Amino acid sequence: MVLRKIYLERLKKWREKQLIKVISGVRRCGKSTLLAQYIDYLLSEGIGNEQIVSVNLEDVEYEHLLNYKALYDYIKERLCKDRYTYVFIDEIQQCSSFEKAVDSLFIKDKVDVYITGSNAYLLSGELATLLSGRYIEINMLPLSFLEHMDFLNWEDSFLPAYLPMPLGPNLRAEFDIYLRYGSFPYVSQLERDDAVIKTYIDGIYSTILIKDVAMREGISDISVLEGVVKFLCNNIGSPVSIKKVSDTINSSGRNISVNTVEKYVRALTDSFIFYKADRFDIKGRQHLKTLGKYYLVDTGLRNMLLSGSSPDLGHQLENIVYLELLRRGNRVNIGKLAEKEVDFVSNNVDGICYYQVAATVMDENTLDRELAPLRKIPDHHPKYLLTLDDIITNANHDGIRQINVLNWLLFNNDAG
Repeated sequence: MVLRKIYLERLKKWREKQLIKVISGVRRCGKSTLLAQYIDYLLSEGIGNEQIVSVNLEDVEYEHLLNYKALYDYIKERLCKDRYTYVFIDEIQQCSSFEKAVDSLFIKDKVDVYITGSNAYLLSGELATLLSGRYIEINMLPLSFLEHMDFLNWEDSFLPAYLPMPLGPNLRAEFDIYLRYGSFPYVSQLERDDAVIKTYIDGIYSTILIKDVAMREGISDISVLEGVVKFLCNNIGSPVSIKKVSDTINSSGRNISVNTVEKYVRALTDSFIFYKADRFDIKGRQHLKTLGKYYLVDTGLRNMLLSGSSPDLGHQLENIVYLELLRRGNRVNIGKLAEKEVDFVSNNVDGICYYQVAATVMDENTLDRELAPLRKIPDHHPKYLLTLDDIITNANHDGIRQINVLNWLLFNNDAG
């Protein structure tokens, strides 16, 4: 079992705080496992088993709790007196009107509530209104490259003695595996067989598409929905307009309106299969409404969907960096500066950072092209160029740090 340290530390930080802890994320990213690891932590801290109430609403054992009143009554009967009770409800969106049960539990003394869900609508509508200002959301992603390597005990066998650079051929080969098969936690435990892993990822994809998108939105023509998915997968890292998606699908002989495409894309982001990065005018300091970019939650999923297509290393790398910036607690946008574009503008409590991402910049013209947008930025916030090039030390181009992306993923957790 891979210990999800980042998310565990966030849960520990909010322990017994008067807030509902909402853990959201795509199916099979490890939410249930995280709750199990957090429960193990509580037990190790001296919390008694009787103080923990855990319900997984996707388990048929709890099918009788899919009504909010039944769920509330079940948990209420198990609350401890004069001691904290830790309540864990997994995949809570399965319960009708669940927000009523959650709110009623929340207002009780010494009840610490943790819920998980696989849809963004978990925090929309009535629940958001009912619990405004009374919850914190932890958005969970599949395994980072560091977590993937931790599963393999990478310190012992993958790196030469002269850390941290160069990182060695074994590590680069493992990164290629990570790109190819993706980062869903259970994939790390499967044999590295294309057919086995494809079958597993296809099962996740089908469940998300049917349960979290089609059923919720009342979509009957799954083939058109899949057309939208494949368009977005093909255009990872490229500006996307909803009209362009509609025009492309219509040109293939199927009929879909701009409004319907917009509805489908929203449903896909609500299910956490895609994330949207909006454009940000760096000079004007304002967000732009058009031509954002979409990134997929898992590169293995993209490779499964686009089987036979070019691997497109540069855009896959960009996808990995985008997700890692999210993991590190950043708000991430695409930077626009006149005619130039900066791959990512990240913003967190420590400030702003700028990133360019490229597979290689060994060619001088490519290096100049990648550095040009960063050089045009008129402020002095940190600027990084992330590549797969083997460099002995971090290069510095007039204040712009060039870092090997594997080094950044494994060691530079303070950068960005």
